[in-house]
Amino acid sequence: MADVLTPEVLADPVALTRAMVDIESVSGNEQEIADAVEAALRSCAHLTVERIGHTVVARTHLGRSSRVVLAGHLDTVPIAGNFPSRASLTEDGVELMWGCGTSDMKSGAAIALHLATTVVEPKFDVTYFFYEAEEVEAARNGLFIVSQQRPELLAADFAILLEPTYGVVEAGCQGTMRALVTARGKRAHSARSWLGVNAIHAAGEILSRLADYRAREVEIDGCLYREGLNAVFVTGGVAGNVIPDLCEIEVNYRFAPSRSVAEALDHLVELFQGFDVKLTDAAPGALPGLTLPPAAEFIAATGTIPAAKLGWTDVSRFSALGVPALNFGPGDPNLAHKVDEHVEVAKIVEGAAVLRTWLSSSA
Repeated sequence: MADVLTPEVLADPVALTRAMVDIESVSGNEQEIADAVEAALRSCAHLTVERIGHTVVARTHLGRSSRVVLAGHLDTVPIAGNFPSRASLTEDGVELMWGCGTSDMKSGAAIALHLATTVVEPKFDVTYFFYEAEEVEAARNGLFIVSQQRPELLAADFAILLEPTYGVVEAGCQGTMRALVTARGKRAHSARSWLGVNAIHAAGEILSRLADYRAREVEIDGCLYREGLNAVFVTGGVAGNVIPDLCEIEVNYRFAPSRSVAEALDHLVELFQGFDVKLTDAAPGALPGLTLPPAAEFIAATGTIPAAKLGWTDVSRFSALGVPALNFGPGDPNLAHKVDEHVEVAKIVEGAAVLRTWLSSSA
């Protein structure tokens, strides 16, 4: 499959998107697509290529005064009857490409791969990341692994994550956190339930607090971040004739980048006072940084008005290193992870053109 990304396909970001979508790469199964991407990059004399696990890193070494990053993840959420890709036209003549990963984010990764293999003399030195396991827990994330094993590869003056933004600049990102909130009881035989305390019943108070919760809206650099706190899993029960003594509710908290991970956890502990709160996974947000020169230059090139990124992306990893980073990609974030996920072909073409102009030595 490594030879599926031919020079003809690499030259066309639309054909390249479809070819990448048609390589199944649910998180944990990225070897095949990483092999194909690596082979395509190693065919380019202007790039040095390294591979760490199923993350492929390609770099130019042209002696430019600035280095920028273009990054996209190769994995997708599980397939839901939406593989392989297909094409269609709307009644208005809009060309669509359907399939798992079309929006999030193989169309963005395809643009980066297209540029990596066709822009030989960019005006910046460029590091391209095609990385694994973004859709799962942070410890498996390819950029996290690079940060632990080869942190020098992340050094740059500016970074763009080609996450779905529908062709506009989305600044910074929200932090994300998962925690288990535990209700405890006392186990007993259900025929003598008065001798026990039902933990599942007690968990109703946790759900009530979640239902009544009013999330904040926080404006930073003109971008409005809308927080969210929701139950995503409920676990409890022993047997059909036993009063349960434990019920766990997993909550997902998306918080504005003005709040640190520690502050976000303190907020959950306060909200669920009287219950055990155990942090299971967290990643900090990233402030917009729109006034920094590299970000301002790219925003001017796009001609768009930046908006807040309502979700977590790996801009957070670059922000933590002092590298300003933005999200910009052709996919529609509202279609990410959906059964009917698709991307407008025109957005792929437009996104590739914007980035090519920005990278071009004649721009």
